Amino acid sequence: MQITASTGTSPETDAGKADKTVELAQVDDAAKDEPAAETEAADQTTGNAGTPAAASEAGTTGATIERAEAPEPEGTVDMEKLLQNGSLPEMVLGSEDAPVTIVEYASMTCGHCRTFHEETFPKVNEEFIQSGKVRFILREFPLDPRATAAFMLARCSKDKYFPVVDVLFDRQDVWARAEPQNAAKSLFDTVKIAGFTEESFDACLKDQALLDNINSVRKQAGEEFGVQSTPTFFIDGKKYAGALSAGQMAALIDQAASQ
Repeated sequence: MQITASTGTSPETDAGKADKTVELAQVDDAAKDEPAAETEAADQTTGNAGTPAAASEAGTTGATIERAEAPEPEGTVDMEKLLQNGSLPEMVLGSEDAPVTIVEYASMTCGHCRTFHEETFPKVNEEFIQSGKVRFILREFPLDPRATAAFMLARCSKDKYFPVVDVLFDRQDVWARAEPQNAAKSLFDTVKIAGFTEESFDACLKDQALLDNINSVRKQAGEEFGVQSTPTFFIDGKKYAGALSAGQMAALIDQAASQ
């Protein structure tokens, strides 16, 4: 099994140029610990009043999310520009006609992203996305080579993208923090449930065009939309960084829907 994944940051037009692959088993600080860009200041798991927002959200499935105090946006972007076709097809959940659109930039090795997708997203999905009130778009902002490889595999899984993302977040502690010599096998063991063979796994991680496109998504996010950490959300163009609680997210969606 190959254990390399290309991490070049720009398309190569000359096949004779030096190979820019690095070992997938590479362990940098972002994969071993919490990513450096994922700062504590961006962690917004409590309401502004200092009370844990999630504490009042517990209940049976289907219960309405109890709203928390909405955080202030860190800025705004042109929504039309944000939603312009990029280098990759959008990965979307929800109705195209939904009155509110949320764009999340995430990294697969980001602990705060995992918290959002495991604790907050299921509630938001049930109350807002499935009901047609929110259109949700997930975009790649990998913070390290392993996150890049994970997103490539999710893309290669085609219509299984969101289930593969769920599995990768669920088993993040296993594959993202595996020892270097076990990195490739751990990642393969995580995604093989989606139908990957060793051959298709290797082929996906060697797809230079896919790698370049994922890097392009990240580059645009940083240069044009000011994304610096993960997760970062744009709710109808307003920017919020940090793992928002379900109560905070619900309050922000209510605000956007009323405008």
